[in-house]
Amino acid sequence: MAKEPSGDKLLDAGSLDADQLDKKIDAYVDEVWEGAVEDIRSLVRIPSVEDTLAAQPGMPWGPKAHDALVQGLAIASKLGMDAHECEGGRIGYADVAGASDTQIALICHTDVVPEGLGWTVDPFDVTRREGYLIGRGVLDDKGPCVMGLYAVEFVARLARERGERLPYTLRFLVGNNEETNMGDLDWYLKNYDEPAFAFSPDADFPLICGEKGVFHGHFESAEVFGGKGDSRIVEMDGGTVANAIPSQATATVRATAGELAATDVVDVEPAGDGLARLTSHGKGGHASLPEGTVNAIGLLVDYLLDNGVCSADERAFLELQHALCSMGHDGASLGIESSDDKFGALTVIGGTVRTEGGRLRQTMDSRYPTSITDEQIACALATLADAHAATFDVDAVKVPFYIDPESPEVKALLSAYDGVTGKTSKAITIGGGTYARKFTRACAFGPHDPDEVVPGWVGPEHGPDEGISEASLKCAMKVYIHAILNLMQLDL
Repeated sequence: MAKEPSGDKLLDAGSLDADQLDKKIDAYVDEVWEGAVEDIRSLVRIPSVEDTLAAQPGMPWGPKAHDALVQGLAIASKLGMDAHECEGGRIGYADVAGASDTQIALICHTDVVPEGLGWTVDPFDVTRREGYLIGRGVLDDKGPCVMGLYAVEFVARLARERGERLPYTLRFLVGNNEETNMGDLDWYLKNYDEPAFAFSPDADFPLICGEKGVFHGHFESAEVFGGKGDSRIVEMDGGTVANAIPSQATATVRATAGELAATDVVDVEPAGDGLARLTSHGKGGHASLPEGTVNAIGLLVDYLLDNGVCSADERAFLELQHALCSMGHDGASLGIESSDDKFGALTVIGGTVRTEGGRLRQTMDSRYPTSITDEQIACALATLADAHAATFDVDAVKVPFYIDPESPEVKALLSAYDGVTGKTSKAITIGGGTYARKFTRACAFGPHDPDEVVPGWVGPEHGPDEGISEASLKCAMKVYIHAILNLMQLDL
């Protein structure tokens, strides 16, 4: 029977035999794996997309987002952590008490983006296929959340078995509003003390020391759409969220299906008297990783322009959409191209389009480096909109984030990753936005390995058939165990 921690004897990972520790970790991963997969499934089965229209007291981001928060905390509690839902259901945490109140924290989220189109399996269940888990959130971020929770459980178990205490309190934060506004963490940091250091298992390995700025806005056309007068476009719809490249888009137009020819990327079908429905098929993905994607809105817009299925007034806005959705991701066609030595090049994508009251509303998402400001982006896009008889409004801005890659905490995490994988790695920057940017000292840390070659049927985060290999998740759990142990040895 394991001893309870006593006295001031603190966990000293350096005193552990490395080979024995690795064998112990391997045995633990094998022991808990099937249970961990079922815990991931219990989260994936909850369609925890933000729904503020259904918000209730204690459920500010909607009932399903709250259900996932509750389930995440239930897993933490089952694993022996002291779990708490914060006031108002905004966020939760689970602790393993240490000798000091100073905290080392992990933070994950249990909310997800909408499922979108193009899935070949049930998005809200876990499908196991050839060593991969497929389902919305298995990669972003329900799978990593469970890996982190089990890593914490191992460290706590190890301390108990050795009759020792953790030097610092280990806190696991469970968020449920990361995919939209991170209002959960904003509230938490106003009401609770920051941890001395935090990492978020919600990105790429080896380690993310910086994140580009995130700029969201939308263009709105003049009231020329809707099928009135000489308008040809009755309705246009594409994408699910602003921060993802859409894989499908549709338009209902004033034309007969016989007038228009289908292509290899655009389907044409009758849609009623004098109407045709066009459906374009692209390749979706996350806004921060646009390389290799094909924007379905761009395909649809180009078809309409090439075939003259638009009035002169509609053409002006379609040409703006063409510049956003069809002319690359570097912002050159929009007048916002920029690059720096820390983050590389700016990227920009068109995310969603909707017809609202005879107008088209087209959203955009840009990930920008320090060589350009959000004010400069807004000014350039407003000028572009004006040239196309449209308007532009800023929806949200998050400035770039950066932590020194030579800091002791970053080195401790990289050492953990290199020790498990046998690699020699360096911290990198990304275009994605994680919880890390909200803390004074934090980083994003796995679990995705960008160098891993995956089958074509495995989709990316935010895309259809989102997936990750079980081997990657197992590796991540081992890395997180070593990372926590390394951080516990630092003087924080």
